[in-house]
Amino acid sequence: MINYEQYCRIRQLKEEGLKAAQISEQMGLDSRTVSKWMDRTTFQQRLPCLRPSKLDPYKEDIVRMVERYPFTAVQIYRKVKEEGFDGGYTIVKEYVRKIRPRKQPAFLTLHFAPGECAQVDWGSYKSIAVGNTSRRLSFFVMVLCYSRMMYVEFTVSQTMEHFLGCHQRALEFFGGVPEKVMVDNLKSAVHTRVTGQDPVFNPRYLDFANHYGFRIVPCGVRKGNEKGRVENAVGYIKKNFLAGLAPGDFKVINPAARQWLDTIANIRIHGTTKKKPVEMFSEEVQKLTPLPPLAHDTSTISQVRASKQFRVTLDTNRYSVPAEYAGMRLTMKAYSDRICLYHANKLIARHVRCYDRHQDIEDPDHPKALLARKRKARDQKLLMRFLALTPCAEQYYQGLKERRLNQLHHIRKIVGLSEIYDEQQVGRALEDACEFKAFSSEYIINLLEQRSRIIEDPGALQLTRNEDMLEITLARPDLAEYDRRCGDA
Repeated sequence: MINYEQYCRIRQLKEEGLKAAQISEQMGLDSRTVSKWMDRTTFQQRLPCLRPSKLDPYKEDIVRMVERYPFTAVQIYRKVKEEGFDGGYTIVKEYVRKIRPRKQPAFLTLHFAPGECAQVDWGSYKSIAVGNTSRRLSFFVMVLCYSRMMYVEFTVSQTMEHFLGCHQRALEFFGGVPEKVMVDNLKSAVHTRVTGQDPVFNPRYLDFANHYGFRIVPCGVRKGNEKGRVENAVGYIKKNFLAGLAPGDFKVINPAARQWLDTIANIRIHGTTKKKPVEMFSEEVQKLTPLPPLAHDTSTISQVRASKQFRVTLDTNRYSVPAEYAGMRLTMKAYSDRICLYHANKLIARHVRCYDRHQDIEDPDHPKALLARKRKARDQKLLMRFLALTPCAEQYYQGLKERRLNQLHHIRKIVGLSEIYDEQQVGRALEDACEFKAFSSEYIINLLEQRSRIIEDPGALQLTRNEDMLEITLARPDLAEYDRRCGDA
């Protein structure tokens, strides 16, 4: 049964266009309950049942027994049955559960000095678009226990390189390292945990902690309350930042989260300290240990073999390496934001890490060596075809090398002419061009075109039978000018 406030909230969310499943997830109610109240136009409170019960005469005795002794429901059922109760055990059990005060566990309030401790946890929230796919959205949270200064970073994975990378960026955000970091018993931090024995830490996380100089403090098994500050921070992020947020794409959520930290989360009046975290942080930052000069390598290292297409695969995505390393064993270092590939300790490829699925990422420089080898083989085959045209082709090739910057361009054209004209004709044209020292494909083209034209033999002059044309009278030429010129000579 829901109350009137919950009913109004259901009706409001229905008007906003949400479905029953979305409303039930947001309000924490059963979807069948939400569906029932979505269709009702008015709220009607369920009236209590006023029917008499067989247990009514014994209720006062049961209350006294519960208050004085820690009897179980079975013991109370036996006692009231001895007094004459003829009902069943279920009604007694439900009444005892109703009147017995629920025992609430007691927790001590932990106090921390400035720079003493930070708490770390992961949170998850729905899914988000990454390229053409969607992935589960996770977020890493680190909170300084004294000032409540908070750092949050969103990821689409909780693997080791993300866990360590988020730690590293959180410490850089704070500008120092606390004495200890409290974590849950996740596999990235605690390898094994046996009651009565010291926990066995994940060696990679232990190396990271030793590098930055903090001590790992795991919570007790199923004792998440021991890191209550970060647990509250995870809930605060979901309610204040993520509720109602529709980022659309993963690329925009981390910049939005950083702005939210700077403008809301770390400058608000904290509910417990009644101060702004950023103001208390100015005191705590002085107690933090300075960061080491060199950052820790947070990558996950694995051995891979490049395929025939000079690709390596990570999370269904394929990344290229230089073509000359096809089929070789390589070392891959996967970071949260990039991957680096090595051969014999030499960096041969570096890519931005892709979180889409089934993508092919190629560096334009990687296939160049392969393309160059193929181009050289094609050029060699072309030259052999050219030299086979005529014995003087080699002499013509030497002439091209001496006079033309790009002799292969001319050879390619001449070989192409051998597919249009007869090879003997092209060979004869090359011989004639060598004789005249005309080293160019344009000369060969001109010779072949001239020789391919059909020139007819000249015929007799044909005059028209027009009488006017036949009766033309030409004046006798005056040769005096010629005589005078000859005399001058």
